[in-house]
Amino acid sequence: MSNSGTPFFPTTLPIGTIGDLLAGCASMLESEGVPDAHREAREIVASVLDVPKFWAAANAVADASPQVARSVIRAAMKRAGGMPLAYAVGRASFRHLTLDVDERVLIPRVETEVLVDRVLERCTPATRVIADIGTGSGAIALSLAFEAEFDCVFATDVSLDAIDVASANATSFSRALKSPIKFRNGSLLAPLRGEKLDAIVCNPPYISFAEISDLPPDVRDWEPSLALLCSQDGLSVTRELVRQAPDSLTRGGFLALEVDTVRAGIVAEMIAVDGRYAEIEVLLDLTGRERFVFARRT
Repeated sequence: MSNSGTPFFPTTLPIGTIGDLLAGCASMLESEGVPDAHREAREIVASVLDVPKFWAAANAVADASPQVARSVIRAAMKRAGGMPLAYAVGRASFRHLTLDVDERVLIPRVETEVLVDRVLERCTPATRVIADIGTGSGAIALSLAFEAEFDCVFATDVSLDAIDVASANATSFSRALKSPIKFRNGSLLAPLRGEKLDAIVCNPPYISFAEISDLPPDVRDWEPSLALLCSQDGLSVTRELVRQAPDSLTRGGFLALEVDTVRAGIVAEMIAVDGRYAEIEVLLDLTGRERFVFARRT
């Protein structure tokens, strides 16, 4: 590492092939203590080139252009400095999309991909207008608009920075979307006052302030606290959305929430006590943990 605290990796390093680039990238990451450096080097190269993760190893003898080499080296230096991989390369894969991401938005998780699956399974021809609350990078809203036909997909966020990131992603995929998408800035359902929604989807912040120290450093120190942390033991945002949603949902419309395994049962009970919901379900993620709560408006 250089005296400035930045990992030293000379941009003038003679790199002729993808294999050379992989080896140099992995060596630098390894020297900075990054676990599984060779795998991460492959992922960095794949992300920069927007190719499958196995591509770099399978094409080691291919020439690496100076532009690609510079981009890979720049991303590897950021990763070696502790930045999460997705931020270092500026991209994150989510279902069928590769989204631009940076420190203004939460990095999309594989668990949330399952949430989209469960939402699509419950959509019917009557599900015409759907809203993604707290859209962040736009991962949920864009996936819904890419994979199904709706009259409109609304995407809201209290953060204007997040709206900027999500809007840019929407522009990138505009020709491929099956549904129109509209962005609104504001807290929860306030930007959609007057709209009637057939489904409301949300991956809210649910980490309590007391749990900050339990978070991995690459989450705690890099990802936006607004998208992670929440008062009232991590439930204030969820509680308020549960309260607001029935006023916007059509009869039979559904609310879909991503939570954590500790709070799933609490959220289901919260919804039941409200009295305006039916068909309350707690669904599991791919590891068998309680992760999602669904309910329909009576």
